[in-house]
Amino acid sequence: MTLFAIRNLHILTMAPLDLDLAAGECLAVTGDSGSGKSLFLRALADLDANPGELFLRGQPSTSYPPWEWRRQVSLLPAESSWWLARVGDHFPGPEVDLHQRLAEVGLPADILKTPPHGLSSGERQRLSLLRVLLNTPTVLLLDEPTANLDEKNIALVERILKRYQQLHESALIWVTHDLAQARRVATRHLRLRPDAGHELKEL
Repeated sequence: MTLFAIRNLHILTMAPLDLDLAAGECLAVTGDSGSGKSLFLRALADLDANPGELFLRGQPSTSYPPWEWRRQVSLLPAESSWWLARVGDHFPGPEVDLHQRLAEVGLPADILKTPPHGLSSGERQRLSLLRVLLNTPTVLLLDEPTANLDEKNIALVERILKRYQQLHESALIWVTHDLAQARRVATRHLRLRPDAGHELKEL
């Protein structure tokens, strides 16, 4: 059964795109630099206006309040925003409730007291992932979520996302430059090709 559907979506010079994703499915997205991968994810999160239609469980995106659509169809950008004094200020609820979740992404509890500018890019990336997952999205839009991580933490994040996908029967759309990663995490592969037809195949 289709969980997430894309119909006649136009982005810049890309060919119109139609796509169905089932619960528990992961779609890997690749393409050359500048091919529109990040714009594609932003369109799916309804952050940019583009011709076409999006559906979640058969309901069009226009039937959701914008904030609810973006909670259900959540974008993890390549570079997330941090605007408050401490990391912990960006998370709702008591800090003690976060300690186990931080351990799951390989981070210590005292990182919550750290100013964001004191974090490494890999720490920011894992914290951003945790922040998104706390909203329990139905569809996760992942813009190179392991780009700044070493091999150990790449494997950790891949396990976390696989477990989340199975537990919540969610769908993942995962932008990556790593074809080996695409084969590990995804069931299908979409290659974006501006000014040409998109290439969609099974993995």
